[in-house]
Amino acid sequence: MKAGRSALIIDDEKQIRRLLRLALEGADHQVYEAETGQAGLAEIAYRRPDIVLLDLGLPDMEGLKVLRRLREWSDVPVLILSVRDDADEKVTALDAGADDYVTKPFDTAELLARIRAAQRRSLTETGEPVFSSGSLCVDFAARQVKIDGEEIKLTPTEYSLLRVLVQNAGKVVTHRQLLRTIWGEKAESQAQYLRVYVTHLRKKLETGGKAPSLIKTEVGIGYRLSTQP
Repeated sequence: MKAGRSALIIDDEKQIRRLLRLALEGADHQVYEAETGQAGLAEIAYRRPDIVLLDLGLPDMEGLKVLRRLREWSDVPVLILSVRDDADEKVTALDAGADDYVTKPFDTAELLARIRAAQRRSLTETGEPVFSSGSLCVDFAARQVKIDGEEIKLTPTEYSLLRVLVQNAGKVVTHRQLLRTIWGEKAESQAQYLRVYVTHLRKKLETGGKAPSLIKTEVGIGYRLSTQP
């Protein structure tokens, strides 16, 4: 493992953070810490660590919620550390985007080996936590959307729709892909859902009653979020 790697520990147990810090610093990592999920997300956006060690039982939100929110904008390797040894918990965490799952108490040498393996498998760069296009600014870490500096309140479905379009900014996202991603496979034929929510989203994002400029319609295919300087 090369020197200079960084790791973020998100765990509310001080003794565990101390143990992990000693192990990681011994393996040439720069170590950061967070006691809550919200603080952890903010640290990831600011520090851009090479790996995240995440506990599931956090005081402000479940670790799975932290993981799912993180995966909206980042591919940083995440290793779950938890006392929960249930197989279903492990499957859920891995399906939500975790790279590995280690139960407490753990063997330090094995943990470091799993961290090295997770980092080797990481072939994509961490996504940017903030997206800007024209008047639109989306802060994924804070789940905040602004137009010309003013915050816009979106429903969870509207936010999910915008997130998918932002993740594919400049590219056409098909009706089918949007329906499957947001409403599930059974909704593939329910194109009216999509039309209604795109209309709602446009009303909140577009100003001045002009023709839509942020969300472009590709007739018969899908939608595309334009990228503007």
